[in-house]
Amino acid sequence: MRQPEAAIISTCNRTEIYCAGDELDVVSTLHWLAQSGSVSPDVLRSHTYTLHAEQAARHAFRVASGLDSMVLGEPQILGQMKDAIRAAEEAGALGSTLNQLFQRSFAVAKEVRTSTEIGAHSISMAAAAVRLSGQLFEDLADVKVLFVGAGEMIELAATHFAAKAPKSMAIANRTLERGEKLASRFGAEVMHLADLPNRLHEFDVVVSCTASTLPIIGLGAVERALKKRRHRPMFMVDLAVPRDIEPEVKGLSDIYLYTVDDLAAVVQTAQANRQAAVAEAEVIIDAGVQSFMHWLDQRGNVPLIQQLSAQTDEWRAMEIARARKLLAKGESVDNVLEALSKGLTQKMLHGALAELHAGDASARERATHAIQHFFLRKER
Repeated sequence: MRQPEAAIISTCNRTEIYCAGDELDVVSTLHWLAQSGSVSPDVLRSHTYTLHAEQAARHAFRVASGLDSMVLGEPQILGQMKDAIRAAEEAGALGSTLNQLFQRSFAVAKEVRTSTEIGAHSISMAAAAVRLSGQLFEDLADVKVLFVGAGEMIELAATHFAAKAPKSMAIANRTLERGEKLASRFGAEVMHLADLPNRLHEFDVVVSCTASTLPIIGLGAVERALKKRRHRPMFMVDLAVPRDIEPEVKGLSDIYLYTVDDLAAVVQTAQANRQAAVAEAEVIIDAGVQSFMHWLDQRGNVPLIQQLSAQTDEWRAMEIARARKLLAKGESVDNVLEALSKGLTQKMLHGALAELHAGDASARERATHAIQHFFLRKER
């Protein structure tokens, strides 16, 4: 019985559990996930889907290639998948099946990105945020930017904004240590998240992405910030799921608030070119899936192949030992070789011939077809 395998991929807008084993308990897995997220299993079930075998493999390949992302072709997901697989391996939960699945998915993703125009028609959420802020502010060099959070998405956003050399950058985080580590990379100021309401008015751009389950930037705080700014416009980006910024903020004058969904809509351009690139990518993915499924099918025959190899090795060793004894007794090489070849063929054919002489007619018929198939085929 195979050891069960599992890997969890969790990003800002997806949570997926990949499993491999002889018996899969989807119900228990769903209950565990619901408990981990403090939600009802029934509620979670209404938002989940289950894929098996070839469909699961195709999904993994499409995810790695950026075809299942909110922003087509975005490269972030590939790094996130690699991190997830590394974590599964360190936890001892990764076996040969999932390892093959993901290594092949990474290879397919690389081919998709180098052989198609997927990458040319994609833009990350962070890059989209910079592009939109550039439409609001004439020169980003005069802009003060605040990043709320210190995770991977904020790091990516900070990287994109830093390339535009804004007037200043600050990072607000619940723990200063993690915020300081990220701030040091970009020469940014770091501040406690608790200080955010009193300092919000200082910033022209606010990009937020935390793991908070409740909004951390409320309507009242933004209204007070606008008054202090004398209604100079603020550009706000909420990349968190669930939201960091109260939705009502979007209704304020002088506030330009974009969510993950808004940014996804912004980058949906060049439809015809993207669809052509997707079609090319799907062909590459199809080939990868078929190759993986073939490997999966072939792997089921490995124990039988090993048994067959062990048996033939045993027969070969017996006949070689017998041939050496005959040579030691002075038998001619020709006679020894004749005896060796007959001994091997008799051992290999013994089982087939015994089946042909079996008393059961149906067994003899099955044996006849098998022998014709395996021993009497002519090379074409």
